[in-house]
Amino acid sequence: MHGMKKGIDHIGVGVGGMIFNDDGKIFLAKRGRDARNERHRWEFPGGSVEFGETLEHALVREVKEEYGFSIMIEELLDVVDHILPDEHQHWVSPTFLCRTTGGSPSILEPTKCEAIGWFSLADIPRDELTSASQASLASFERRQLRPLASTGKNGTNIP
Repeated sequence: MHGMKKGIDHIGVGVGGMIFNDDGKIFLAKRGRDARNERHRWEFPGGSVEFGETLEHALVREVKEEYGFSIMIEELLDVVDHILPDEHQHWVSPTFLCRTTGGSPSILEPTKCEAIGWFSLADIPRDELTSASQASLASFERRQLRPLASTGKNGTNIP
C-alpha cells in the first residue's frame, strides 16, 4: 500500500477527543486550509492513527503535537463512520472523553488549524462542526440523559 492515501485509497482511522478543562468547557479547533478534509469547520481535535499505534497514544500525541498541551483519556465516547462522499474519503473515527492535565493550548500547525477555543456545551457552534464532531456531540448529549456514575469538577457530567 506504499503511496496510498489514508481515507482515500483505503479506509483511514482518525481518533478524536472531547476534551474538558477544569471549568467544564470543551476544547475545539477550527480546521485550516491544509486540513485533510472539512476545512474551516470546528472539531473535537485529534488525528490519524499510525501503523502499530494505539488509539489512545495517537490522540495524546496529536493533541501534544498540534496544540502543545497534555490530556488524560477517560473513556471511549463513540465510534463514527466518517464518510465524506463529496471529498471521496472514508474514515472510522473513535472519539474519547478526555481531561486536560497540563499546559495551555496554542496553534502549533497554523496551516492545519486556524482557531482554537474553549466552549460551554451551550456555546458550541453546532452548525459549523465537522460531521464526525456533530455525531460525537449527539452521542455525548444522549449520554447526559442517562444516569451517570459520577460528576466531574464544577458539575460537568462525564460518566
